[in-house]
Amino acid sequence: MGCCNKLCGLKAGIGAGIAVAILGIILIPVGNNIIRETVTKESVIEPGTTAWDNWVSADTPVYRQFWLFDVQNPQDVVENGSKPKLVEKGPYTYKTRYLPKENITANPENHTISFLLPAGAIFEPSLSVGSEEDSVTSLNLAVAYSNPLPFTSCIWGVSPILCQVGSVAAQLFSRRTVREILWGYKDPILKGTLGLFFPYNGTYDGPYSVFTGKNDISKVSIIDSWKVSFWNNTYCDMINGTDGSSFSPFLDKKKPLYFFSPDISRSVSAEYERSLNLKGIEVYRFKLPPLTLASPAVNPDNQCFCTDSVVSKNCTLAGVLDISSSRGQPVYISLPHFLHGSPYLVEDVEGLGPSEEHHVTFLDVEPTTGFSLRFAKRLQVNMMYGPSKIITVLKKVKDYTVLPIVWLNETASLDDETADRFKKELLSRVDMLETVQFTLIGLGSAALVLCTVAHCLVSRNNKLV
Repeated sequence: MGCCNKLCGLKAGIGAGIAVAILGIILIPVGNNIIRETVTKESVIEPGTTAWDNWVSADTPVYRQFWLFDVQNPQDVVENGSKPKLVEKGPYTYKTRYLPKENITANPENHTISFLLPAGAIFEPSLSVGSEEDSVTSLNLAVAYSNPLPFTSCIWGVSPILCQVGSVAAQLFSRRTVREILWGYKDPILKGTLGLFFPYNGTYDGPYSVFTGKNDISKVSIIDSWKVSFWNNTYCDMINGTDGSSFSPFLDKKKPLYFFSPDISRSVSAEYERSLNLKGIEVYRFKLPPLTLASPAVNPDNQCFCTDSVVSKNCTLAGVLDISSSRGQPVYISLPHFLHGSPYLVEDVEGLGPSEEHHVTFLDVEPTTGFSLRFAKRLQVNMMYGPSKIITVLKKVKDYTVLPIVWLNETASLDDETADRFKKELLSRVDMLETVQFTLIGLGSAALVLCTVAHCLVSRNNKLV
């Protein structure tokens, strides 16, 4: 009777082990569905969700670091046509994106939300190498802004002041403060305010319209519309992807991420490079591929961005994007130090050293939520000068040169407090659910094995008796 009770108990244990293990296995798809439903709900941009709280606020500090290029031999360049010798000065750091979105308007008919993004910059001395009053010798913005290429005659619209032979006002280079070059100064030649980023404070980017993801979570944060078109081409004027701050949840690292950059008035893609640990959170690092600013001969998709045969050397130039049509001034964008650009861009000046580590743009994205937890958007602002028979300061210039003026790194990263909250609110729930799943599978499997072994032993002993 005792043996019978033992066998019955062991059989019951085997059954219980199987049941517990099956429960654990069943919880895997059930748990995954719970996680997916929770994340999907919290990723919709509407009041009351985690995505809304992150989207509408401006709590995470975003910084713009500037490195300006100081021309060491301006007189030699003008008098002898020598290569400019550059020394990088920086960073000069400003806090940006600290103002919340304005004019937020829901558009339920197409599940979008529109808004304006106010611009502001506050100098951060503790994060900078010097003050805004540090001086830098750079290309004279009055010369650069008032002269279309090529410089052939005054009838091309060149400023009359610059056409005056021997004019002391029209110097190819000028010495200005960091504040003046970035944010503006009153120019005596053009009688107006000039600056690389003037106007900035008090202005707005937008209006934007983005999808909320309410009816289709795969479209969350994707930009539906922004301002107007600049490229006069259907393909180049397409706005693909989000603003880069977030993407749809449950990322597939085999697929590129698309985002729109208003600084260059075009969309770009980023490709998965590797997985990283950021403050205890796994993130996927996506980087801009070298083909982003490749010449149309290498990347035909860039053909419609080639708008000037002189600047692009008949569309063979790699690494430079002419955004004059969107800025209203002759401005050319590249990656810092002409990373991934045509070799002669670096060879035409002295003092550059392109580096993948320091000069590439990247996004560190949490794959479950699609939130960008760290990013670095790196761009370089360049201008061009070239030979001219009618402008005194350009007569000895030998060839057209794309001259770096400043490069910037717009960057942000979640802080320790935000990381802890993120892990507590999301990852801890995921981890707890996975722990329960595997604990049940483990306990059930262990009970099944132990009870099966014990059952075999008891049965054999019964036979021996």
